[in-house]
Amino acid sequence: MRIPWFLPLLAVLVVASDDNDTLWGAYRPNLYFGMRPQIPQSLMTGLIWFGAHDYQSVSRARHACSQDDQLRSYTWNVYDPREGGVQTIEDTLNNVRLTTEFIKVKGGGNGGSWAARVKGEPIDPSAISRPSLIWYLGLEGLGGLDMDTDEEEDGLDDEVKFSGSTPELDEFTIRIVDGPDNSYITEGPHASAFSARAGKTHYLGQPIPSGHIWQARDSILQTMIKRAQDAIAPYADPAVGLPDPSFILQLPDEVYSGSNLYAVQKTFTGPFQFDVFFDSASATQKLTSAVLDQGIPSLTKSYASRFSHTFPIPSLYPSTPELEAFSQAVTANLIGGVGYFHGTSIIDRSFSFEWDEDDETSDDDIPPEQRGPQLTEPKSLLTATPSRSFFPRGFYWDEGFHLLHIGQWDDGLALEILKSWIDLIDEDGWVGREQILGEEARSKVPPEFQTQYPKYANPPTLTMAITAYIRRVKAADSGPSLADLGMDSQQTPLDTQGDRTPEARTPAFALSFLKSIYKPLRRHYDWFRRTQRGLIKPYARLARSRTEAYRWRGRNLNHVLTSGMDDYPRSAPHAGELHLDLISWMGFFTRTMKEIAEFVGETDDALSFGEIYENIVGNIDDLHWDEEEGMYCDASVDDEDESMHVCHRGYLSLFPFLLELVPVDSPHLGKILDLVRDPEHLWSPYGLRSLSTSHPEFGQGENYWKGPIWVQMNFLALRALHQTYAAQEGPYQVQAQKIYEELRRNVVDNVFKEYQRTGYVWEQYDALTGEGRRSHPFTGWTSLVTLILSEKY
Repeated sequence: MRIPWFLPLLAVLVVASDDNDTLWGAYRPNLYFGMRPQIPQSLMTGLIWFGAHDYQSVSRARHACSQDDQLRSYTWNVYDPREGGVQTIEDTLNNVRLTTEFIKVKGGGNGGSWAARVKGEPIDPSAISRPSLIWYLGLEGLGGLDMDTDEEEDGLDDEVKFSGSTPELDEFTIRIVDGPDNSYITEGPHASAFSARAGKTHYLGQPIPSGHIWQARDSILQTMIKRAQDAIAPYADPAVGLPDPSFILQLPDEVYSGSNLYAVQKTFTGPFQFDVFFDSASATQKLTSAVLDQGIPSLTKSYASRFSHTFPIPSLYPSTPELEAFSQAVTANLIGGVGYFHGTSIIDRSFSFEWDEDDETSDDDIPPEQRGPQLTEPKSLLTATPSRSFFPRGFYWDEGFHLLHIGQWDDGLALEILKSWIDLIDEDGWVGREQILGEEARSKVPPEFQTQYPKYANPPTLTMAITAYIRRVKAADSGPSLADLGMDSQQTPLDTQGDRTPEARTPAFALSFLKSIYKPLRRHYDWFRRTQRGLIKPYARLARSRTEAYRWRGRNLNHVLTSGMDDYPRSAPHAGELHLDLISWMGFFTRTMKEIAEFVGETDDALSFGEIYENIVGNIDDLHWDEEEGMYCDASVDDEDESMHVCHRGYLSLFPFLLELVPVDSPHLGKILDLVRDPEHLWSPYGLRSLSTSHPEFGQGENYWKGPIWVQMNFLALRALHQTYAAQEGPYQVQAQKIYEELRRNVVDNVFKEYQRTGYVWEQYDALTGEGRRSHPFTGWTSLVTLILSEKY
């Protein structure tokens, strides 16, 4: 029997898969570059830089991603969670183009080793460029970290080496090594007085209290500035003149007893590079610069090849190399924005608004000592983040959209993230809509938004990711069998393109995984139905089901933050209001629970979900369709305690359509499609607006959801059209097909145009001009543009 050529390779892959190849990563997405493992208290590294050409630049040192830094752009061009990544950072104020690269090397039993390279060059070669870069490493929790290189009071010439150990990582070494062709600053005012330290690598070791490594930047720079004040004192006379800043803004070359934070500083002129090697003692291969020299080009090439196979651009769409690079970058940024967070949350189980106090969410059974904001026990979360600069934390309703995209690239990572969220579901079935874990995460959040409330929900998008995963499993199961490929079931299969088909996409794995999360997910579903139920009978509402009506708890006079559409127009808060978007989400949630129950063999549950779903769909029409307005609407109660519709043309009006709850032959569908395509209301050359241009509140107030274009909502519309209304026979199929093609082109072209113009993708886009608005880069759900482009809904 002839052995297939790829079986020796598979043997290597199977062995390597025993190692935790997602343990390490750039899991500090709030930083421009920082490596850490998925371990609560462990080793963390990060990069700081400033321009050593003037004394003021150090006060604007770059570390945590910030829109205030005014970088031209920063983007992961390549990012694979199991292999490595390449990021480009354009810092025009300091005239330096940085590239951060890292490669993960499997082997051993502690997550393997990794190598990182930081290199740079002047953006404008004719202008001054003197970047000073600081690489730091800090250790919290059990273990130790020491600098092995002998200390020199005027700095170091050769590589700097550290050794350490922790219970989870075992023993390891870290080496920081200069590149071969670096140039250093040795000339300038008063150069002779500083000749012994010029061109050297400078360092610092200091103790940091547990839980404060995230404040490394401030601690390191304060120590540098204190030294600089002493060094510059002899030059206080203006007649003497100041030394070149690069001679003064240096670390003190001191290591204090009990240090668990170390920093290594290098200041360059012209092009430069240095490498950082993390060698796990359990690995057999010691890393060298050759790993990066050869590995980064190989990673870049393999990423592009795999990307074109995973997210191909259909031939009917006019593709260009620039468009393909853009699609690759937004995907890399989404996955490169995955972070690992650990810490306490702040929750308040007792608070509720007065219009929420007449239901079964009463706090009478909460002991007085547990009322008010309380710190929870520490928890961990692996999550993608919406925006590295503005929202570097986990958001519940964003995450479902993130996982649609991540799952197409790496099911294993997507399921790891999903399981991390499922593990947060408490005994009541609640999970916080915003995960602000620990002091570092809280430092990025205004105090009024830090507390979470266990009576409040958020759109249940996680189940969207689960059913998409089930579809991928079923599609993979219909492909070539293992026997067809000459392998037994214990080996890792390859697909017909030569890429691996992950174990996570096999039916056996899927069944085991989904069974493991089914009970907490069912508990979560029951929590929604119990706590977010609305009132039908007290207001004499006519509906085929007397139970299936819903309203968001936790709203105030001007916002329904729990809905995700914060300032979208609503009626005044009232215990009798019913929210169209929430009943639509519950219809979607119920349908997906039915599909999950069928997959895992919970047949009785599946039948029950099917009945609930039919009741919800019926009640959407009975409670929310307004024949006179020709649209779906919220419901509320007037001064006479009579039920009434509250109609605001916008995203809200489309929810039954967006979530594919409207039958293809429904007489309501034609009016919905007309509303979608009407340029006087929602249609624009850039995508669907959130609120009609004819609405009196269009563009008013915060103007967050009162007109601007959101990519995830356009994605839902395109998905509904592509999967259902343009795909299935019905009276509106042709109209749906035309809308789909035009809307898809409008959304993709505008996001791409703004990326080319500004260097970023944005949180939202202007309703009238299509220009990017608010936080950037926003490679959370805006990166869905890749799925839209490749039609991977």
